[in-house]
Amino acid sequence: MDELLFARLQFGITTVYHFLFVPVTIGLSLAVAILQTAWARTGREHYRRATKFWGKLFLINFAMGLVTGIVQEFQFGMNWSSYSRFVGDIFGAPLAIEALLAFFLESTFLGLWIFGWDRLSRGVHLLCIWLVAIGTVLSAYFILAANSFMQNPVGYRYNPEAGRAELTDFGAVLTNKVLLATFPHTIFGCWVTAGVFLTAVAAWHLKRGRNLDVFRPSLRLGLVATLVGFGGVLVSGDLLGKVMTETQPMKMAAAEALYETQQPASFSLFTIGTLDGTRPVTQIEIPGLLSFLATGSFDGEVQGINDLNAEYQQKYGPGDYRPYIPIAYWGFRIMIGAGSLAALVALAGLWLTRGGRLPKNRWVWGIAIWSVVLPFVAHSFGWIFTEMARQPWVVFGLMETRAGVSPTVPAGTVLTSLIVFTALYGALAVVELGLMLRWARKDPPEEPAGGSSGDPSGSGDSDEDKPLAFAY
Repeated sequence: MDELLFARLQFGITTVYHFLFVPVTIGLSLAVAILQTAWARTGREHYRRATKFWGKLFLINFAMGLVTGIVQEFQFGMNWSSYSRFVGDIFGAPLAIEALLAFFLESTFLGLWIFGWDRLSRGVHLLCIWLVAIGTVLSAYFILAANSFMQNPVGYRYNPEAGRAELTDFGAVLTNKVLLATFPHTIFGCWVTAGVFLTAVAAWHLKRGRNLDVFRPSLRLGLVATLVGFGGVLVSGDLLGKVMTETQPMKMAAAEALYETQQPASFSLFTIGTLDGTRPVTQIEIPGLLSFLATGSFDGEVQGINDLNAEYQQKYGPGDYRPYIPIAYWGFRIMIGAGSLAALVALAGLWLTRGGRLPKNRWVWGIAIWSVVLPFVAHSFGWIFTEMARQPWVVFGLMETRAGVSPTVPAGTVLTSLIVFTALYGALAVVELGLMLRWARKDPPEEPAGGSSGDPSGSGDSDEDKPLAFAY
């Protein structure tokens, strides 16, 4: 048994699973804040109902994401102690700030938002959800700062006596060129996810002719968010591709399965390669497109896998520095394809719902509902590409993945924890899906007779003697 393989499988499974919740949390917090802002500005009741409806789904997702995220930090000590020792001085700083600043910000004001309905003034209560949304974005920034160091190490010095990297410039870590490109790419991707989620749930209700005043604005918001997010993904992805070519040229070559250096280099829509992954057999290509994605010029040179592998052997010593090409190649294309399909659905949806229209064809609603899987597929394969196309490095150019695994944890122990975590996460997936489906199918909450939520002042004086209760 191979403890390295089991450790990688466990971290991959738990990371991809956890990130299913992250984009919904980030994107949906902004959507809820926008809907509550619309209610605060207009006083229209359907915006308040929409805020509470989507806020309930946001809270369920937030709680599940929190639970699954804690496991990630445990694994650094469990299965990756050598890695933690090597990079902990740098890696720990942004993660500590994320917990102490961003997470405390979002969790504190989320609590105030939950319990503050009819107790806080309308303006203060609205501020709480905006601070939650800001906190989720800050969390993403600091976590991506840690991950970006793995892609492009900066702001450190290597201490040969301690055998570890030590932080010398925290500002460089927080302004890493990979981070500055990855962060907007991730946030715009979260907007796509939240937009498709809004669209799918609203489509389910609209298909049945229910609560049109609540779900038609939600549908339109979701469609617009999807297209705006996808536009941002395209622009930031173009920048990220050029940064990736500069910092990790092997990753760009693997994304294209480009075995030999080319100038100009074509982008293949489809490739079949040899079984040993050394050369392509059949390709459908767009001339010059890879050169543009990598260098900004249709005539630019892009280094190939074989040439880079030979270069790395001279620089880092004997070894095979190629990632597993099929996963890198197809992961990159599945990411782009799933995101593009989501944008096409949103574009068609905006056209079909223009001028107050609602489609009559049940197939249109079915496509809108099932499109909810597309952004999750795109995110999952995007992260699989990002991490696996960096191999065999856990910190690019500094530490190979095989050197980062815990030296004293036997394979049997890692396999046991892998089975336990996979089973536990499978059970949590059933719980999460059940809760989300249950509440997504319910009607938006109605204001009880005599309630004070409709009071424009939002003072809630008539409720001051009621006991504090969880609003959801």
